[in-house]
Amino acid sequence: MPHLLYVEASPRKERSASIEVAHAFLDAWGARHDDGTVDVLDVWNTPLPDFDGEALAGKYAALAGEALSPAQEEAWVAIRALAERFHAADLILFAVPMWNYTIPYKLKHLFDLVSQKDLLFTFDERGQNGMLTSTAVVINARGVAIGEDFPAEIYDHQSSYMATWLRMVGITDIHQIAVEKGLMGADLDSESRERGRAEAEALAGKL
Repeated sequence: MPHLLYVEASPRKERSASIEVAHAFLDAWGARHDDGTVDVLDVWNTPLPDFDGEALAGKYAALAGEALSPAQEEAWVAIRALAERFHAADLILFAVPMWNYTIPYKLKHLFDLVSQKDLLFTFDERGQNGMLTSTAVVINARGVAIGEDFPAEIYDHQSSYMATWLRMVGITDIHQIAVEKGLMGADLDSESRERGRAEAEALAGKL
């Protein structure tokens, strides 16, 4: 029974290009896997604790090989629970809008919580080693087109960040779909969304 974790990072909901294309993927994937299950992690409606105080103290206690205090253990319950949702997934789907050429702060908040030693990666003589082995699909929505006017090597801190984070936690089977020109007028926005939906549906037919 395949299990998909869907991480939704846009607060625009029904107006969101990334969510629209992600839903096209979900529909196609669900039609192919009638026994599949989906866990939705909406970063705008999921409580994400601050990573300070006892949570931060617990991190450094663990790194030092010390036992966590009761307060530190309590602070880490929610963090471990979030990380377990990633471990449980065979496939992880992200709907990610570009904000100021990078990812929304709420998604970064989630990553900063779960990107911890012995949660999503370990350290040994080889260095840092990711613990996840799932496949990832990232829907990147952008108001402009990354290319001639906005060279990727300068402006794209969205898909590059997602690829870096996924590789850090062990995922190497990564598929990214760009939905661009969302701020360039209704016609271009509609055309890009349609193309993105078709690409997402075709990809879902293979995963």
